[in-house]
Amino acid sequence: MLEDSYATENRDRISDWVRRGGVAFAFVLFGLDKFPSRPDAQWVKFFQEVGIGQWFRYLTGVVEVLGGLLVLIPQTARAGLALLALTMGSAALIVAFRLGRPADAIISTLFCLALSAFWWARRSS
Repeated sequence: MLEDSYATENRDRISDWVRRGGVAFAFVLFGLDKFPSRPDAQWVKFFQEVGIGQWFRYLTGVVEVLGGLLVLIPQTARAGLALLALTMGSAALIVAFRLGRPADAIISTLFCLALSAFWWARRSS
């Protein structure tokens, strides 16, 4: 009986690391992708369209990398997930309302919902 509970706990811990590692990997890559400043770069064009300034692209990149790194550390994972969920929710709102493309906001919205669900599932950790 104790062996079963130990195996389940070990499996849960591994599963948690895999999920957190996947989130961290994705958002560190997403964040780093925002730093190249070539005029033809996708993110340079996108943030020009947003119209706030290129400083916002850098800020977004830093927030995504920071959030990804926070998710890796078990004690800060919830803070990182909350930061990333808020970032994706903000992205969805900017795309839907500032750029007027609500259909393009679906991906950001799904990321926001998935990160929020992961945050909620970790609330007792």
